[in-house]
Amino acid sequence: MSENPIVKYVLIVTGVLLVFIGLIGIVLPGLPTTIFLILAAACFANTSPALHNKLLTHRWFGPIIKNWDETRSIPRRAKFLALLMIALSYLYTWFSVDELTLRLVIALIILFPVIYVIRLPLTENLTKNKPKN
Repeated sequence: MSENPIVKYVLIVTGVLLVFIGLIGIVLPGLPTTIFLILAAACFANTSPALHNKLLTHRWFGPIIKNWDETRSIPRRAKFLALLMIALSYLYTWFSVDELTLRLVIALIILFPVIYVIRLPLTENLTKNKPKN
């Protein structure tokens, strides 16, 4: 990480904005929460240990962020909700766009995040196979 103070403050401000967007995603359907909080944690990781720790110790978001950081996995419920929101968003697009070509282009674009989410390991599978100390 650069010691440049401008970069540090830009990352802190970006992280705070990402937290606010993530919080809005709790109540706004279609806007994800988890990814914005994970990105905020990445912004805070080397710039603000206090803010990074605050996210990691949060009662609801901390475990999800820690799991992502340690295992690059997501809980089954998060995977289901992500795929459901993508599907609902595409259905909305299908019925609101008249042009078939545009519908198909959007389907092709949406295919990439769907494949990415499907390929993510489930946190539950990794934690149940983890040896106990």
